[in-house]
Amino acid sequence: MLSSVVQNLIRRRFSTNPSSIFSRYFCCDSGSNNSVLPEMTELTRTPVLVEGCDYEHWFVVMKAPKGYPLRDEIVNTYIKTLAMALGSEEEAKKSIYSVSTKYYYAFGCKVSEDLTFKIKSLPNVKWVLPDSYLGHGDNSYGGEPFLDGKVASYDDKYHSDWIRVQNDDESKGNPKKARGKQKKQ
Repeated sequence: MLSSVVQNLIRRRFSTNPSSIFSRYFCCDSGSNNSVLPEMTELTRTPVLVEGCDYEHWFVVMKAPKGYPLRDEIVNTYIKTLAMALGSEEEAKKSIYSVSTKYYYAFGCKVSEDLTFKIKSLPNVKWVLPDSYLGHGDNSYGGEPFLDGKVASYDDKYHSDWIRVQNDDESKGNPKKARGKQKKQ
């Protein structure tokens, strides 16, 4: 079963049923041995799900880190993970265009579709999904920008859509929970 965070991310990035996308794309079986590459199968192409989905930009969702690592440590884990697929940390830094280190643990990278099969088999990778632009006419992806091998200073504006959707879902689905949060603020 998908966590609510991943469901919201998928819902935001793709305007269709998350379970159908999830089953059609990539996830690693929690019982599988991540050290063995799965047999590569051809992706079944469908018309573009939303504008901006180009099968070149990928959203890699990672397992949550243990403890409370620093933001730079989380980003370094993303770089090292992608480097396992690309062959070097420098190539990984060139490929990554966004990271998320606060509300969910994921990064966006530009790689070939064939390479996604290798990425999904890496340790701590939960899912690899095609990424898409967040808005029509807006060529920006979600998360904190990662440029020239460095992550931008943190700002909630990079996650404003996620925060808004999360708050909307809480207030619609569980009014007591939403009221409880309001009291705590």
